Amino acid sequence: MFSSTFTFAKGDFDTAFHALDAEIAQIAKSIPGYLGEEAWENPANGLVSNVYYWESIDALQALVQHPSHLAAKMRQGQWLQGYQVVIAEVMRSYGDGNISHPLARRLSGDKA
Repeated sequence: MFSSTFTFAKGDFDTAFHALDAEIAQIAKSIPGYLGEEAWENPANGLVSNVYYWESIDALQALVQHPSHLAAKMRQGQWLQGYQVVIAEVMRSYGDGNISHPLARRLSGDKA
């Protein structure tokens, strides 16, 4: 399994941004191998992180190479004040089962 974390500094979001963002979210959810996502905002620095979980690197690449995602990348400077992407292989996932999480029943292992 893989995760892709998109961390960004908010800019000016217009109607075009919201429409393309919603379209990409729907595309991601329709890709076989999409497992779910989480979003976090840090009030101290204003950064937002979206974490997407994927069954395979091929599933992740299906989104990365989609024309709508490529269009968003071309226009990111218009809407964002900066961004960072981290792609990681998920080695294990575990918890006590008391919160909902996209990987809650997908992968388990010893606590790190």
